[in-house]
Amino acid sequence: HPDVDFISFTGSNAVGARIGKNAADTAKRVGLELGGKSAFIVLPDADIAQVAPMAVMALMPNSGQMCGAGSRTIVPAVMQEAFVAAMKAVVQNLKVGDPAGDADLGPVVSEKQWSTIQKYIQSGFDEGARLIIGGTGKPKGFEKGSYVKPTVFADVTNEMKIAREEIFGPVASVIPYDTVEEAIEIANDSPYGLAGYVFGPDHQQATEVARQLRTGYVSVNTINYDVQAPWGVYKTSGVGRENGVWGIEEMLEIK
Repeated sequence: HPDVDFISFTGSNAVGARIGKNAADTAKRVGLELGGKSAFIVLPDADIAQVAPMAVMALMPNSGQMCGAGSRTIVPAVMQEAFVAAMKAVVQNLKVGDPAGDADLGPVVSEKQWSTIQKYIQSGFDEGARLIIGGTGKPKGFEKGSYVKPTVFADVTNEMKIAREEIFGPVASVIPYDTVEEAIEIANDSPYGLAGYVFGPDHQQATEVARQLRTGYVSVNTINYDVQAPWGVYKTSGVGRENGVWGIEEMLEIK
């Protein structure tokens, strides 16, 4: 409509692209917050017992249906076995069930989305990733409803489908690295650029790593979300910013 000057949309890349194309006909400004495949970088000497639960909780809430989910866990190769063991211990204690009760994970939004997630999990097997916990099918006792087993894969490479594409479900891909420079390269080797997480004992080093990530929002040694900070995107994750002063200015025109 010609009276609409600005459109803000949060959703899939496919729909966001259509909105952008349609808005171009009347030169509308758009704010698009689309998909993500956010990296959770664990730096050398990080405290595994402290950080592994954070890696799980950066992904699993809302059954993984979060655009900023830390779905690529990038860890030093020498730490991978201890780290995935710690993640497994946390995931084992997650309760699947009715989210109106005390469950940690409810069902995903639809049976169609459940089927999509199953295909991604199967692709993890097909491409050689190592299953740590979870897998295909529904959790025992939850044959009805679109419940997904919280899943962790290890030995993932950044070329695998589960590391390249947004799953929008509780599926973690643990990717090992040898140097911090390689970790940054892996994190940036993604068509997405929405969020990121960096954890390490040296806060200054972690901040320097965060500065090198091509992503719009980076949390350093925390998974807490600050609504006063600008939330936004690089690359195909969209355009513009939400929240804070920046989110208001996004919708204003200077006179």
